[in-house]
Amino acid sequence: MMDTIKAKLHRDKARGPAREQGDKIEQGMDKTSSMADEKTKGEHSGRIDAGTDKAKDTLRRQSGKDEGSGT
Repeated sequence: MMDTIKAKLHRDKARGPAREQGDKIEQGMDKTSSMADEKTKGEHSGRIDAGTDKAKDTLRRQSGKDEGSGT
């Protein structure tokens, strides 16, 4: 039982920054993906965009802001 309580506390503690700073984190993801796209001269744009989208979806789920937009 204590393990379950500890796990919940750790999970909630980890979600705090995602809730509080989610917009800034997403801005950082966008900036990083743009830099990666520039460095690869657009050769991997699709993969970079897909990875960024997945990371943003995960962030939104973790922060409880998942709106089910499907994008």
